[in-house]
Amino acid sequence: TQEKAVVIAIAREVQRELLAGGRYRVMLTRASDSFVALRERVARAQAAKADLFLSLHADAHPDSDVRGASVYTLSEDASDREAAALAARENRADTVVSGVRLADQPDNVARTLVAMSQRGTVNDSRRLADTIVRTFGSSGVRLLPRTHRQAGFAVLTSPDIPAALVELGYLS
Repeated sequence: TQEKAVVIAIAREVQRELLAGGRYRVMLTRASDSFVALRERVARAQAAKADLFLSLHADAHPDSDVRGASVYTLSEDASDREAAALAARENRADTVVSGVRLADQPDNVARTLVAMSQRGTVNDSRRLADTIVRTFGSSGVRLLPRTHRQAGFAVLTSPDIPAALVELGYLS
């Protein structure tokens, strides 16, 4: 069983369910068996003016007894590093944070804009993750201990789109 097949099937089912409710517009970063670079996934979400970004995965572990889902959000340390990296790329004309082109701003202003925007986004992402964890728990989904985790995954670094990486479980 390959992760990519499991994840695209689940993503399509989530998309179908959300579209059926008629309240959401849903875009997948990939619709076929093709690799999309991590930063490109974020760029596609930003181009679509997404309100939310979910990255779905099915992990593996050397211990086949390990089972359960978990949800990751961006850590404060990672967001600070990302803030610095985004500000350093101010010469990119398409880097926009909260409607402001970073290329038009001095370094210190760009860093401040990214940090302020990301702080709110990180808080929204944490609320999203907590909602996912509660929903999984009340639905009987097995969860890992410390279910809500934090890491610097590239797909979580948009300064203006709340994001969560959902590890659906283990294939191992």
